Amino acid sequence: MPRGARRGDGARRGGRGARSNAKVESQASDDDAASEVLSHCSSASESTSVAEEVPGGEVVDEQAQQEEVEDKLKECIDNVMDKSAKTRQLALESLRLAFSSKTLFDFLLERKGEEQSLAATVLTLLCLQMGSGPEGEEVFRSLKPLLITILTDSSASPIARQSCATALGMCCYIAAADMEDLVSCLACLEGIFGTSCSTDASLVPSHHSPQLQNLHCSALQSWSLLLTICPSTQIKKILDSHLPTLPLMLSSDNVNLRIVAGETIALLFELARDTEEDFFYEDTDLLCTKLKALATDSNKYRAKTDRRKQRSIFRDVLHFIEVVYLLLPNEECHEETIKFGLECMYVDSWARRRMYNAFKEALGSGVRHHLQNNELLREIFGLGPPLVLDAAAIKASKISRFEKLKENG
Repeated sequence: MPRGARRGDGARRGGRGARSNAKVESQASDDDAASEVLSHCSSASESTSVAEEVPGGEVVDEQAQQEEVEDKLKECIDNVMDKSAKTRQLALESLRLAFSSKTLFDFLLERKGEEQSLAATVLTLLCLQMGSGPEGEEVFRSLKPLLITILTDSSASPIARQSCATALGMCCYIAAADMEDLVSCLACLEGIFGTSCSTDASLVPSHHSPQLQNLHCSALQSWSLLLTICPSTQIKKILDSHLPTLPLMLSSDNVNLRIVAGETIALLFELARDTEEDFFYEDTDLLCTKLKALATDSNKYRAKTDRRKQRSIFRDVLHFIEVVYLLLPNEECHEETIKFGLECMYVDSWARRRMYNAFKEALGSGVRHHLQNNELLREIFGLGPPLVLDAAAIKASKISRFEKLKENG
């Protein structure tokens, strides 16, 4: 089931007047906090704040207030990538408060593609930081319509749509609290990559643009991530509707789309095996023939690095599907060991591989730090509470460069 928790019934108790007053007070508190934090993100310390009055006693006009807030929001978005941890923290906090106010729909829709893309990336990090509790759920519910609007807008910037596809999948994975959210996100993502695996020739362009192929790739990655939290009843429906068509994507002229399609097919076979003991796919022979061709591809018109990457991954995919088809026991996908601090984690299934790669893409080089300290990631990967180490243990765990060379020598 999706991660996240519903709010308790206690939040709905009390008279209508009490709820109304509490809501007004909460909104005012959030707005004040947002204004205060946003002011820290602006280098113009003397500028007028959102709630201030000009010296003459006249309230700053609404348009000027809105422009000032938008300028500060743009600066905060830029500061998310700042080298200073304090600056990044202030920027994320101000964006969290601003997003919670639910007044930024038009602002984000009107941003340029690069800004929309960065905003979607920030939303992903925001959900990841806030976790699967009520706060994360609230952020996801508030901005889900915006992500879907940009993602499904064919006139929007391709890079913005691609980032929204990634953000929708990650935020739904982290913070969705019910099946309705999960199913709607799956359907939205299916609608994006669907033309790349449609059986209707009239719906498939003879050649998708590279930007559209990248969008389909991101949508398929997000879709496959959400498969890892689908209940068995939903998996059975997906197997029936998508397993016959996904192999069509293996013929794409985009190497990344071919690879993601192959990994997704392997994931579906893994989920099918876990869901149905007597799982049988009648076109397995034809599928294995396609996979074998990709695993041994030596076409010179493909880049050498692309051929090497493709052959390596499709060898793993082919081997796994043959194992499932032949019902061989104790065979899993290629195992990868991820080391962080004094711990290590084994990526030993296609589901864990998709999950780890999704967080690695979102966090970059910070993924190991989050595996050590982020309770959400540790819960997802079954790592338990973060380890508490004293200084002596940390020092003992570090090996000098000279000692490493001596050991390897």
